[in-house]
Amino acid sequence: QVQLEESGGGSVQAGDSLTLSCTASGSGFSFTRYAMAWFRQAPGKEREFVAALSQRTGSRPISDSVKGRFTISKDNAKNTLILQMNDLKPEDTAVYYCASAAGIIMSQLRFQSGYNYWGQGTQVTVSS
Repeated sequence: QVQLEESGGGSVQAGDSLTLSCTASGSGFSFTRYAMAWFRQAPGKEREFVAALSQRTGSRPISDSVKGRFTISKDNAKNTLILQMNDLKPEDTAVYYCASAAGIIMSQLRFQSGYNYWGQGTQVTVSS
């Protein structure tokens, strides 16, 4: 069992930066066993993929909508997944969720159905 806890959300102006963190806990958790990802859900919209970190290859697929502005990384010592968000836009406003799964394959990284552990979400609001 893995528990995920997000933090770092808030209200900012367009062009600002925020850093989201997701701390994982639970027996047996490691970044070499569990893939990690960020998804987001804006009001009235479906939850969408933002970025992921593969446990197998270390690759970091990212959504085209945030490419060049968002970066996914990890802190192994703290079991923490990080999403650095720069040049934020009003369309980035959403609840951001951290997700994790063991044994996920590369082709599933971008899909919610591949993940079985989820955090509670953290709100990011960007005003123009």
